[in-house]
Amino acid sequence: MTSVSSDPTEPVAADRILLGVNTFGDAGLDAEGNPKEHAQVLRELLEEAKLADAVGIHAFGVGEHHRRDFAVSAPEVFLAAAAAVTSRIRLGSAVTVLSSDDPIRVFQRFATVDALSNGRAEVMLGRGSFIESFPLFGLDLADYEVLFEEKLELFDKVRAQKPVHWEGRTRPNVNGLQAYPKLQHHLLPAWIGVGGTPESVLRCAEYGYPIIFAIIGGEPRRFAPLVNLYREAMAKYGHPMRQIATHSPGFIADTDDAAREELFPHWLEQRNRIGAERGWGPGNRAEFDAMCGPEGALYVGSPETVAQKIALLKRNLGVDRFDLKYSNGTLPHQSMMRCIELYGTEVAPRVAELLASA
Repeated sequence: MTSVSSDPTEPVAADRILLGVNTFGDAGLDAEGNPKEHAQVLRELLEEAKLADAVGIHAFGVGEHHRRDFAVSAPEVFLAAAAAVTSRIRLGSAVTVLSSDDPIRVFQRFATVDALSNGRAEVMLGRGSFIESFPLFGLDLADYEVLFEEKLELFDKVRAQKPVHWEGRTRPNVNGLQAYPKLQHHLLPAWIGVGGTPESVLRCAEYGYPIIFAIIGGEPRRFAPLVNLYREAMAKYGHPMRQIATHSPGFIADTDDAAREELFPHWLEQRNRIGAERGWGPGNRAEFDAMCGPEGALYVGSPETVAQKIALLKRNLGVDRFDLKYSNGTLPHQSMMRCIELYGTEVAPRVAELLASA
């Protein structure tokens, strides 16, 4: 078996978009209506990764969290297991919370996944929108910004696979040491996930990394100024252009009505649970339906509806990749499996047709 492309983050053609999926390993309910054990969620998650590979989806990502409602706290361990039961799909985090981890260990763990997957690993780095990892690992939230900035700088030096010389205040200095294992044929593909601030976009461009925008509310087309800022900044820093991606929640069923009716109660439960933590008002059906519309941030509906919406995203933003967060709170495993199947077998070819004829 030959290794995959040594540069998987090159931009794609104007009439093409790569389609990935990601999940946080949402801990749903069992047949009796009780919260599933995390062990069961993780085993079901492996089935979802296998199916995504079988139906030809480009990438599978798992997000790191440290709370009861999400089962994935160690993405690399899960991805190593997924590497053994898949053959084509790219395997990555969505995201790795670099601020509360050690950059050298992050590199080493993903380098190991890369070896086990024959060059299919990628890491998405971010600060994370949840803060549970900070007290868990004894970190001060007052250092939120500096932790990410310093650790990203160190990660970038380690990723180059050369002896590292680094000084900072958030961890001991590194004086001429090197991290192992080395990747065989390429540098570790490393993305930066951003929530939508110009400062985050410019930081990503400074390092020359591909970027992924988390679009979970509002209208995706309103991200056009940030997409353009990234392109301009990459040119300013003298970096070759890298892929631009977006991530949004969604759900696919046989019809629009079936998709909306099945997803809504699970979406509402999760939205209100997390919203209560963050001071949001309660959600409602009108908000949900608006987000499911052609200009909204939820990719929910029949394969045709979702394909049309992804094609619109490509036309509006010119992105290279779209990742669908297919899990949502207590949505059942079998429903997510059906969503993945439709995404790979019906949405992907239809998107290709729409873009080819545009």
